Amino acid sequence: MIDHTSKLPLHVQVEDYLRKLLGMEKFRKGAFLPKEVELANRLGVSRNTIRQATNKLENEGLIVRKKGVGTRAAEKKGLMTELDHWYSFTQEMKEKGIVVTNLQLRVEWVQVDETIRNFFHLQPDKKVLKLSKLKGAESGEPIVYFESYFHPRIGVSEKDEFGVPLYSMLEEKYGVVVHRSSENISARMAGSMAKKLKVDAKFPLLFRERFVYDIGNRPVEYNVGYYRSDKFTYSIDIKKGRRE
Repeated sequence: MIDHTSKLPLHVQVEDYLRKLLGMEKFRKGAFLPKEVELANRLGVSRNTIRQATNKLENEGLIVRKKGVGTRAAEKKGLMTELDHWYSFTQEMKEKGIVVTNLQLRVEWVQVDETIRNFFHLQPDKKVLKLSKLKGAESGEPIVYFESYFHPRIGVSEKDEFGVPLYSMLEEKYGVVVHRSSENISARMAGSMAKKLKVDAKFPLLFRERFVYDIGNRPVEYNVGYYRSDKFTYSIDIKKGRRE
């Protein structure tokens, strides 16, 4: 299962292997995954490589680990999207005939929390470029607030033009083709986002957490969005797969 001569990092290959295990019926029903040392011996890699892969899956909400008990698939709470094309929020709205504009835009280098560090596989002292955008109608009424964090490998800088569709800019300037996202969607009260989105602190928001990967399954962006529930509906079109 693991090709030690491949240019694809070992931890990424281990991730793919574990994703296949998680897709098996017995693991979907709650069976524990093989223990870390067993996986390391079975795949011929270090325990640290196994840990890198499982940290990634845990951050995505795909597995749950309990010390002294084991690791198993998490209950389904998120969405996984495989896309043959990728739209920014602005492009999505444009297709629906809705014009949105950047009401606020800020770019800065910041220290990040453990979730982002583990997703990007970064050291604690490594800073990451953060893009904050408040988007809304031309009237000035806010709809959504985004925070994006970019992997330092890409080379995105504060001098880039962030007023254009983000994923188009990444592809055209840096050759980064985003391919897949893992998403967690939940509801929460506005809280600290109330003033920014011009709602009451107890107003319900749609919160979306997105982990974005390139064609090589490498992390590109960690993104969170806070959507006003009275202005936005998250729609999903699902087609039934053909049974073999």
